Amino acid sequence: MSMSVVTLPLLRKSVDVRKGNWSLATCVALFLGSMAVAASLGAVTLPLDTTVRLLVKGIAGLPIDSEERAQAAIVYLIRFPRVLAAAMVGAALALSGVVMQGLFRNPLADAGIIGVSSGGALGGVLIISTGLAATSSVALPCATFAGALCTAFAVYFFSTRRGRTPLTTLLLVGIAVNSVLASLTSLILSLSPDYEISRQMLFWLMGGLDGRGWTHVQMALPFVFCGVLPVLLLSRDLNVLLLGEETAMSLGVNVELVRRILLALSALLAGAAVAVSGTIGFVGLVVPHMMRLLVGPDHRLLIPAAAVGGATFLVWCDLLARTLVATEEIRLGILTACVGGPFFLHLLLREERRQRGEG
Repeated sequence: MSMSVVTLPLLRKSVDVRKGNWSLATCVALFLGSMAVAASLGAVTLPLDTTVRLLVKGIAGLPIDSEERAQAAIVYLIRFPRVLAAAMVGAALALSGVVMQGLFRNPLADAGIIGVSSGGALGGVLIISTGLAATSSVALPCATFAGALCTAFAVYFFSTRRGRTPLTTLLLVGIAVNSVLASLTSLILSLSPDYEISRQMLFWLMGGLDGRGWTHVQMALPFVFCGVLPVLLLSRDLNVLLLGEETAMSLGVNVELVRRILLALSALLAGAAVAVSGTIGFVGLVVPHMMRLLVGPDHRLLIPAAAVGGATFLVWCDLLARTLVATEEIRLGILTACVGGPFFLHLLLREERRQRGEG
């Protein structure tokens, strides 16, 4: 099964550009409002206008009034860096999903489903268990990127034949890869002699943003930036790849080179996200489909829309994770799985019905 193939002129006409731009602008406004709301709510709830005023002062470099210093400490040191980390992770996972779905021409491709996130998690567990993660701020994201990259190319190699990636093959390879990587991760956890480190790794694997601060934002920001910018620049090539390998080559695209670059960028984004939050599934599956309904399939609009949509989605999920239960924080990976699991089953059944109709 592959995604719908259209010609470039039809792709341009498939969505009103003005409507797509307005939808993107609406998503950006919703994202900014979501960040302000998330920075206001928590164990100590702050008035929304106060939070917005403090954020504006912080961005503009204006002095903070003495009576606002306690509130400013909550916003600047605790809430906002965590919200920003959630936005970065959500944007990275959503973009990784968009790239994989376009690259494989498969609507069910996602870093979590096909094992790329598990590869990143294995790299992270290895680097944490050896103690190397504490030696450098870039050790963990480099390890998660390496694990995600190796996994992505392995899945690509085993599931793609003649430029196409059948749905059944992709899912079976993803299940097999996920199982192997999960077993290796469990082996490392079971062999760890330090109980506290094992506990930390286990909580990290469940996915969450508790305790995340400016250090984590600074750690992941260069990796996310280095992934987002090239993906935006390659949006036209990603459109052309949807037409098929022969058509793309006739239009002057170096198909194999572009595929490898996009796969590496997708792994970089997934690895950066895993380094900050641990394993969080289904963001790269749910958000791209929602954004296609708003802005259409043209990746020149879909890529920025998915980044903004993924950021907004995870900001709200993280807000629910830390406020839904007053005395406990729900793991973020659990919430996204509750949303994404049924959505994945819906997509799978829909594609199966579509295949039967074609048959």
